[in-house]
Amino acid sequence: MLDWDKYSAVADRFQHKARFEDRGDLRHNIIIRLAEVAQRNGHKPFTEGAMVRVASYVVMEYWHTEKRNGKIISLNSKIDDGEGDTIELIDTIADDNAIDLEAWVDARVWLLGCPKRLVGIAHKRASGIALDNADKLYLGKWRKKAQKRLL
Repeated sequence: MLDWDKYSAVADRFQHKARFEDRGDLRHNIIIRLAEVAQRNGHKPFTEGAMVRVASYVVMEYWHTEKRNGKIISLNSKIDDGEGDTIELIDTIADDNAIDLEAWVDARVWLLGCPKRLVGIAHKRASGIALDNADKLYLGKWRKKAQKRLL
């Protein structure tokens, strides 16, 4: 005799393994598969361990099918931005040329702690002005200090 309550309880334990929108379908598929296996099982006992094993195979088949179907999403598709508005998916891709504000603020804070001479040398390097020997030695000294801190 089929024990639908047990099948439902086992399916409830596995339905969270699917995408949110497919959880109900996966639950029903597990229940149906458990009933089919129980009918084909004959008079042998259908233990809870066997039910869990069958349910795990149904979950595996679900993900195999999802992977095989390979849902392709268009970059022009509309999505919710979390604030109640809809935007195109392409607008959520990071811009490589955008300023990283956190890194910029960190660099500004770091520069505030640097010696003024080192900042002047950095401006010379950024402008393409050649450094004299004294500036090269001073920059080399600071590079060695920074390198030791990293090790």
